[in-house]
This record gives sequence, C-alpha cells and structure tokens, in this order.
Amino acid sequence: MKKQKEQINKSRLLSFPQNKMQLFLLHFAGGSCYSFDFLRSYINTDIDFIPLEIPGRGKRFKESPLKNKKEAIQDYVNQVKSLRNDQPYLIYGHSMGATLGLSVVNEMQKRGDLPLHLIVSGNPGPGIKELEVKQQRYLMNDSDFKKELRKLGGVPEEVLESEELYDFFGPIMRADFEILEKDDFSEEEIKIDAPIFALMGSEEEKKGRIENWKNFTSKSFSSQIFKGNHFFIHDYPKELAQIIIDRCTVAIVP
Repeated sequence: MKKQKEQINKSRLLSFPQNKMQLFLLHFAGGSCYSFDFLRSYINTDIDFIPLEIPGRGKRFKESPLKNKKEAIQDYVNQVKSLRNDQPYLIYGHSMGATLGLSVVNEMQKRGDLPLHLIVSGNPGPGIKELEVKQQRYLMNDSDFKKELRKLGGVPEEVLESEELYDFFGPIMRADFEILEKDDFSEEEIKIDAPIFALMGSEEEKKGRIENWKNFTSKSFSSQIFKGNHFFIHDYPKELAQIIIDRCTVAIVP
C-alpha cells in the first residue's frame, strides 16, 4: 500500500510539476507562432504552451525564409533544445508542422530526449502524394499557386486579393512548400520510439491514408477523423486540447 501511494504521488508530481510539462507546436505552411492562438485558452495552465516558428514570419519576420528541409528541422531542434526543462514534453504539428515534427522527434530521440507523444494533424504522413497536384506548388505561377492555396483553405481571401499582402506572404508560403516538396520523402527510414496520434478532416483528399503514420513509430498509434476541411482544427479547439491533455498523462511503471 505504501509503495502504491508513493507511485501515485510521483505521478502527481510529474503531471503538475513546478517546472511545467511542455507542449511545442509546429505551424503549417505560411503559418507562424501565432497560428495556434485559437488553441491556447483551452490548454491546461499546468502545461507550458510553446508555439515555435521557422524564420521569415511572426516574431522572426526580419529573417530570411528557409527553403531547405534539413535547415528547417535543425532550426526547430535548436529551438526545442534551448527551451527544454527537466519535465516531459509533447510535440504537435499541423500539416507542414506534422511532417517536420516527425524529423524533429527523430533528432531529439538521437539526443536521448524523446517526447511523450507526437500529435499530428492535416497530414496523412510522409510518402503520400496528392494525385491532383501535377506540379510542385512552389514552382507554380501566381495564378495556379493562389488556386492551390484556396483549395487548401486557411489563407484569408484578402491576402490573395491584395497585391501588397500577397507580395509579402506569397514568398513565405512558396518557401514553405519548397521545404516540403524539394525533398518530399526524406523521412522514409525514420522510426520513432514515441507514440503517434494522427487527426485529419473528413473532406481531406487523403484522409483514408491516415494509418500511414503507423509506419513511422515503434510504439502505439491512434487516429481520429473530424468533420471538416484541412483546417478542421479551428472548429474543434476544445476537442483538440483534450487530446493533447490526455496525452500529457505520465504513467509511472513500478
């Protein structure tokens, strides 16, 4: 009985530490550290909410955008390393953030600092190509590129209609797609030792391939489909937050 009480107390200490458990969030193409503001108020205050961003946007708009996947991954890894405390953590990425998140976890694994869980959304996993996209998006002319952005959703129409706004945001989005499309399956050999939870929208073309994520973990895999398009997450902040919070539970093995 005494041993059991000690284990429960340890579990509580890990779940509600003085140094908070950490949640690192990786944005979608064209996104920034502000892209997850819709979610912040739903996350337990005992979890440190840490949205990251790669150069060229948000708080890092003065830096030149990256166009190389390895550089983007290393940039995220450097951020995570510099912000890590002594408590468990999770990584959550949407769309581009999901793809890069897998490699970030892989790099952290090499350093002996695995997250409790990788949560991914709006992405069927590396290696799944979109059949309708005949040309790499970052090489499209402006007219076709805007059509693709409208199809994906998430980009305000005023950005696409305003020459001034598009001239600012267009190069950022192109750079992000170049990161993803120039070396589109560099993750082929990755197998992380952390569980993966994947979410997609019911209107996403590749939602039926969501179990592809199972190929990239040696641990458990779970998935869920929500009603909506690629940016379904904006319609389900409470449900998404609960999925994250549930995966912050730390099990103490005797």
